[in-house]
Amino acid sequence: MAVPRPDRDSAAARWKTLALLSVAVLFGMSIWLTASAIAPELQRTWGLTSSQVGWLTTLVQLGFVAGTAVAAILNLADVVPSRWYFAVSGVLGGLANAAILIAPGYGSALVFRFLTGFFLAGVYPPAMKMISTWFRSSRGMAIGAIVGALTVGKATPYLLKLFEGTGLVPVIVGSSSAAVVGAVLILVAYRDGPYPFLRPAFSWGLVMRVIKDRPTRLATGGYLGHMWELYAAWSTIGLFFLQYFGAEGGHSLAADLAAFGMIAMGGLGAVMAGVWADAVGRERITIWMMAISGGCALTMGWLMDASAWIVVPVALLWGFTIVADSAQFSAVVTEVAPPESVGTALMLQTSIGFALTAVSIQVTIWLADVAGWQVAYGMLALGPAMGIVSMARLRVLREVGSEANS
Repeated sequence: MAVPRPDRDSAAARWKTLALLSVAVLFGMSIWLTASAIAPELQRTWGLTSSQVGWLTTLVQLGFVAGTAVAAILNLADVVPSRWYFAVSGVLGGLANAAILIAPGYGSALVFRFLTGFFLAGVYPPAMKMISTWFRSSRGMAIGAIVGALTVGKATPYLLKLFEGTGLVPVIVGSSSAAVVGAVLILVAYRDGPYPFLRPAFSWGLVMRVIKDRPTRLATGGYLGHMWELYAAWSTIGLFFLQYFGAEGGHSLAADLAAFGMIAMGGLGAVMAGVWADAVGRERITIWMMAISGGCALTMGWLMDASAWIVVPVALLWGFTIVADSAQFSAVVTEVAPPESVGTALMLQTSIGFALTAVSIQVTIWLADVAGWQVAYGMLALGPAMGIVSMARLRVLREVGSEANS
């Protein structure tokens, strides 16, 4: 069992590390939704259908799934030093994202988007484990800050598009450069905190140990419900607002600003929900957030003819709640998973979750085309409903366990 080192657990040290990791994650994750942000430009350049544009984001999800699956099977997040894993992955992800500029066509662009997601598997999940080595108290808030940075990072391509004259090249170069800078920051300045997790030797059995652990399974079940909704909403909200503002297939400052606001609002939600979860319980907060975001999903598609004074606030509320609970599923895993396999548990959780997003993104785009946004976004509410059931069961299980140990 690691012995805490109070000299390294000073308030200043852990807050500086949180700031460092948050900036690095924000920069690294800026490459995730570049294809969604520049979808109209890519659609015109290569003559793509809306379904083909959707695959440019879906391939990132599938690449991330492959990356986390490989990492889970090989125990990379538990065996490889975190700062090296993060730094190398961030640089390679930035290069893969930039390579879309030299892609001769749609097929090769799909390959580069897959590689972008594959390398990002070494950025986000390790960051949650890394910050947990610095925080025992306020861990929900700390991981919430990391997820908040991730959220704002993913909204960054929409922000870059707001500058007049900004097109495909500046958005891709800007986000790719940011990813490399974030990687270098971690390599140079990050060190593990006073509460490191055990670093075991490689073992094929770690994955099965995680799968057999019921609290980890229930936390993952809640996460899957959350993920069914999250990325499908994020990757299509730009298309929704282009249609809402009457600029479908073109450029609209209002649509880009609204999409950025909806996604970026989750940064605030993730941090605030982390503070609340530390105070009242992680399961309770995830249940509340999923109930509200599910309600927004059921509502949003029906507002196509409503005033912007209604549509935008609902979108912002959806953006706040849809990701507010995300960090808490991961925080729960760091608390309930076998301590020698926390990194593997996080990788496995995210791998399964992102595999599910590949389905929900495509289903949402298809339903929006054939049945409208009412059905497409309404279908997403099924995820939070199932997630609420799983987290309610986990809450009962942990409360019973706490009473038995008291």
